[in-house]
Amino acid sequence: MKIKEEEIIRLMSSEKSREKGVRLMMDAYQSRLYWHIRRIIVDHNLAQDVLQDTFIKAYQNFHQFKQDSQLYTWLYRIATNESLQQLNKLKRMQKTDEDPDYHLQNMVADNAAPDAEDIQILLQKAIHSLPEKQKLVFTMRYYDDLPYEELSKILDMSVGTLKTNYHYAKQKVEDFIKQNYNENP
Repeated sequence: MKIKEEEIIRLMSSEKSREKGVRLMMDAYQSRLYWHIRRIIVDHNLAQDVLQDTFIKAYQNFHQFKQDSQLYTWLYRIATNESLQQLNKLKRMQKTDEDPDYHLQNMVADNAAPDAEDIQILLQKAIHSLPEKQKLVFTMRYYDDLPYEELSKILDMSVGTLKTNYHYAKQKVEDFIKQNYNENP
C-alpha cells in the first residue's frame, strides 16, 4: 500500500497525471472509505453520495495535502467531515414531530444485510445511540482498527481524549447490548 500511496501522491501532484492519480486513489481507498462513511451515515445511497463528495473534495483540494500524514489519514478526515455535514443536514431536514433517534434506529434495521443476525443489528443500534464523538472513535477503532495516533490526526483530538471516548463508548455499547439482548433474545 505504501508504494501505491507514494505513486498516487506523485500522480496527483502533477497536473498532467492528476486524472490517473484520482483513479488510482479511488481504486485504493474506495472500499475502506465507503464502509467508514456507511457506518456513520447508515443509508447506502447517502453513503455513496458522501463518498463521491469526499473524492471530489480530495481532488479539488489536493494542493492542501501537506504530506505530514498518510494520504488515507487525510482522506478519512475529509470523509468524516463530509459524513458529519451530511448528518447535520439530515437533522435540519428532519425538524418534525418524529424523533430523529427513532428514525435512525429504523434506518439501521432497514439497511441491515438480509442475513444479518439480531446481534449485528443490535450492535449497529448501540453504536448509533452513542454521542457523535464516541461513535466516530468507536467505529474507527472497532471496525478499521486505526491506531490512536492516526485517529488523533483524523479527528483532531488528543490521544488521551480518544482513549477516554473509546472506553466510554465501549462500555455504553456493551451495556446497550446486554440490556436490549436480554429483552429480545
